[in-house]
Parts: sequence; structure tokens; C-alpha cells
Amino acid sequence: MTDLTGFIAGLPKAELHVHHVGSASPRIVAELAARHEGSSPVPADPDRLAEYFEFRDFAHFIEVYLSVVDLIRDAEDVRLLTYEIGRELARQQVRYAELTITPYSSVRRGIPAPAFCEAIEDARTGAARDFGVNLRWCFDIPGEAGLVSAEETLRIALEERPDGLISFGLGGPEIGVPRPQFKPYFDKARAAGLHSVPHAGETTGPETVWDAVRELGAERIGHGIAAAQDERLMAYLAEHGIPLEVCPTSNLRTRAVASLDEHPIARLVAAGVPISVNSDDPPMFGTTLEQEYAVAARLLGLDRDGVTELARAAVRHSFLDDAGKSALISEIDAYRETYG
Repeated sequence: MTDLTGFIAGLPKAELHVHHVGSASPRIVAELAARHEGSSPVPADPDRLAEYFEFRDFAHFIEVYLSVVDLIRDAEDVRLLTYEIGRELARQQVRYAELTITPYSSVRRGIPAPAFCEAIEDARTGAARDFGVNLRWCFDIPGEAGLVSAEETLRIALEERPDGLISFGLGGPEIGVPRPQFKPYFDKARAAGLHSVPHAGETTGPETVWDAVRELGAERIGHGIAAAQDERLMAYLAEHGIPLEVCPTSNLRTRAVASLDEHPIARLVAAGVPISVNSDDPPMFGTTLEQEYAVAARLLGLDRDGVTELARAAVRHSFLDDAGKSALISEIDAYRETYG
């Protein structure tokens, strides 16, 4: 595995399921917490953050996540966070990333939508210039905030339409938040040319994934691991080429699976379901994209060629344009040919 770890470290990659605030490094979270000390439960000591990020269950994860969101209080916080995410992704040889962003959470805390979008675009330009990483945005609805958040997220997406915006999503808890109620908002987003990438089937059963496909027109599914419980659903995803964005360590840390050895990734792959491997909220879950590739390699029994195919698959399942896909896959293939 040591040799494979080195191979993974240098492998050019695409990341398709990684959250904006959830990607804040301990250094940045601690800096923001210190800036707002006394008005937030988030520790200002980076060493204490690991303990703070120990989650009892998915509901507790959402509670902690929102406390970190509350540290993002002005446009400069947004720009700094986004730029630093670009730096960390580039360190892992990520060439292209679709970052899930929840503008509603920041706008309702007082950051004007135009300023928010200007900040992420400024950071996107800076990250491309300084780190060579190509960032794109998925604006997602925080499902726990209800239909008012769906309305506002859609409004921001369509009225501001930042250059990096390519898709429309749905995050937050699944239990008690039915997917079908968001259909009108996804219909309008899709009509405006945005791709549909809702979360589903992480902490609920296969029916949530069916709802995401049938009601929300999902082109990819965030997580979707519950599909492994339904042979017919797996066959449908395979037949229609609807990929799952699989995040193994995230599923363990939020207690969606009891152990990594019980993770259904191998069952999904064996059924022909397209997947990509992703990191979700890496600092919060104590992981990186590199580590997720290593986990997937162990669970799937992959060698260098298998890991290379994981990287290619992420590019193929992305919303990068055809020329960009071709260039990145060629870079991946060239790396494989010259390594070792």
C-alpha cells in the first residue's frame, strides 16, 4: 500500500462531491473562530477541533456543520475560505473540482448575494491562476431549512448566475425532508441549463434515490449508497448511467455505515453502477481525497491500473466540457505510463 499511496499522491484527479464550508481546514476554522470568539461554540484551538468534529450521528454532524457555517460572516471570509480550498485541492493534484456551495446559509446571515457570488468568483479566478485548479459550483438547497431556502437558492442561482455555476443540488438531512417537494425548483433550474445533483440515499433507504431520479431528474446522486439495498435500482442506475458520488469515510463518520468493511461500494461496482470517489467534508471527517482513493483501493482490491480508472471515471462523470475531459484524462494516462 505504501507504493500505491505514493502513486495516488501524484495522480491527477477530479473531485465531484466536496462541500464549501466542510472543506475549511483546521487552520482556517480556528482563525475564523478566534475572530468571532465568544459568539460561537467552535474552538479557536486547532488541536481541539478534532474532538469537536467527533459526530454522534448525522443530526449531530449537521449541528456542528452549521456552527462552522456561522463563522462565515462577510464576503472576505467567503473569498478566503474558497481560495484556501483551492490551495488544498491543488496540493492533492486535483485539477478540477465541483464544489457544493450553500449560498442561502450565508445570505440569510447578512452577506448580500451579489457580494457572495463576487467573492467565490474572485477566489475561483485566483485559485486557477495561483494553483492551477479549475473550480466550478453546485448551488445546493439546505433541505432542513425548507422550501423558503429552495426558493432563495434558485433565485440566487438564476439572478446572479456566477460564471462557475454549473449545477443545482440538495443537501442536509434526508429523514423528514422528502425529495419530491423540491421538484418545482429543480425543474426551473434544469430548464435554465443547470445540472441536477441532489444528495439521496445516504441515511435513508433506496426510495429516496428513486425520488431523486424520478422527481428531481438527478444526473448524479450525492452518496446514494442505499441503492445497494435494491437490485432493481442498481440495474436502473447502471442502465441509465447515473453515477453515485461515493464518500466512504464520510459515511463511516456520520454513522451511515457501521464500518468501512461493511461499506457497499464493492456491491455497487459489481452491479455496474457508475461511481466516483470523493471526500465530502474532508477536515471535519479527518480525511483527504488521497485517503479516500486509498480506502476505495482497499475495499475494491485495486492496483495502480484500477486506481487510475477511478480517476478517469471521476472526469467522465464530471460536468467539465469535452475538451477539458479529454485533456485531463490524457494527463492521467500519461502519469500512469511514466510512473514506476
